[in-house]
Amino acid sequence: MEYVPSDPEPSHEGTEELPTAIKILIAGGFGVGKTTMVSSVSEIEPLRTEEVITDQSLGVDNMAGVESKTTTTVAMDFGRITVDSGLLVYLFGTPGQDRFWFMWDELVYGALGAIVLADTRRLADCFSAVDFFERRKTPFIVAVNCFDGARRYPPEDIRIALDLDPDVPVLLCDARHRESSKAVLITLVDYVMSLLPDEAEEEDAPVLGR
Repeated sequence: MEYVPSDPEPSHEGTEELPTAIKILIAGGFGVGKTTMVSSVSEIEPLRTEEVITDQSLGVDNMAGVESKTTTTVAMDFGRITVDSGLLVYLFGTPGQDRFWFMWDELVYGALGAIVLADTRRLADCFSAVDFFERRKTPFIVAVNCFDGARRYPPEDIRIALDLDPDVPVLLCDARHRESSKAVLITLVDYVMSLLPDEAEEEDAPVLGR
C-alpha cells in the first residue's frame, strides 16, 4: 500500500522574497530639524506626532534660538525610502526634549545607525544624543543643519567642539532639501559599511543614491 503526505510541500513558484529593511534614527536636540529631514526625503506622507507648544512648556523646554517654533514631536516621526525591490529604509525621528528621551531606548533597537542633527546656535543640545549612541555603540554621524542666518563652521571645528572620534563623519546639510538629506543618509550607510569586517564589505552595500 502506498502512502502520500496529508499536507504536501507547498509550492514556492511565483512567490516573491520579502525585501530587506534597515532602520535609521535621526536624533538631536529640540527644534534642530529632525521632522524636516524625515519629511524632505520620505517617499510616503510621513507619520508625525507633533503637538502645538503651549504655555505649559514655558520653563520646561528650552526655546532659546527657536522662539518661532509652534509645534513639537512628542513620540516620533516616521518615513520610508524604497531603494529597490529588495531594500527598504525606514527613518525614525526621535523627540528632542529631555522629558521624552525615555523613548530612545525603544527606538534605537535594531537600528543600523543614527544621524545626529546639530544646530550651531545650540550645539550643546546634541551632546546627549552623541553620548547616547556612543554608550550603546551605535554607529552615528553628525550632520550640521545650516539654518538661515546661523554662523557656519568647518566640519573639523564641529568635530573638536563635540569631542568626536576622528573617524566619525561630520558634514553640513540643509534638512529642507531632499538631495541634501539623501547625501546625509548615504554618508551614514557608507560609514556603517566601513565598520564591517572585510568579508562583509565584499557583499553588495545598500545604494541610496537613486
